[in-house]
Amino acid sequence: MYVFLLPGVLFFVVFAYVPLLGNVTAFQNYSPFLGFQGSPWVGLGNFQALFSDQQALTAIRNTLVISLLQVIFAFPAPIALALLLNSLVSPRVKRLVQSIVYLPHFIGWVIVISIWQNVLGDTGGVDQLFSHIGMSTSHLMTDAGTFKGLLTAQVIWKETGWGTIIFFAAISNINTDLYEAAVVDGAGPWRRTWHITLPGIANVIALLLILRIGDVLSVGFEQIILQQNAVGNDAAQVVDTFVYYNGVLGGNWGLATAAGIFKGVVGTALVVAANKTAKRFGTAGVF
Repeated sequence: MYVFLLPGVLFFVVFAYVPLLGNVTAFQNYSPFLGFQGSPWVGLGNFQALFSDQQALTAIRNTLVISLLQVIFAFPAPIALALLLNSLVSPRVKRLVQSIVYLPHFIGWVIVISIWQNVLGDTGGVDQLFSHIGMSTSHLMTDAGTFKGLLTAQVIWKETGWGTIIFFAAISNINTDLYEAAVVDGAGPWRRTWHITLPGIANVIALLLILRIGDVLSVGFEQIILQQNAVGNDAAQVVDTFVYYNGVLGGNWGLATAAGIFKGVVGTALVVAANKTAKRFGTAGVF
């Protein structure tokens, strides 16, 4: 039986644990021509450069703002949609709506951005409609001031339907006798949702929220880099794009790796803190 575990173990060793050795470049002035052994050591120099780099600080600030918007607006969206669809009486209508809202998840970010560009872009449908009735519109796809809200709206549009799957699974595990007893007692749909459904899925909500908080410095790469040129680096530079431009394109591997380690340390600390907080509120937490 243990032989069947071998491919899985090898996968994680080769693709998850061995690459961790590359973090040593965060403490070196790494050069691919000199390798790990020949590159000079700089101690914490790359971390000092990271926190004194204005672009890095801008990237961290943008990442935190975008992540906060997504936690506040994008995270509760699948919960609200799952509760709303669960209140539908007709199973046929529920399945139809579920199938429709799942579809955006399977569309790549390139296509998603193209769709939004055709709707909200300079020559998009909304602009043409307002121009036809004699009104001017602000070009949301190139507006740096609304870019972070635009990113959040795109995430909600693309992933909310798919995110309901796990909440539907949690709702299906709630004892239906509780709902029947609540109906007998005269509880309406809202009271049943508040007193039965939400407490029934509280552990799942806490689990997913903890994992999302741990990923607070990862707000997507492809979605942002596709739109970065339209709004500029000051609005669209995040930690992931900073690592890409400095490491992959700029060849500053030490600085890019230091940014990656910073992400990992912050994410781990937030997961531990959120897990302890969740347990204090009576939920199971992650570990």
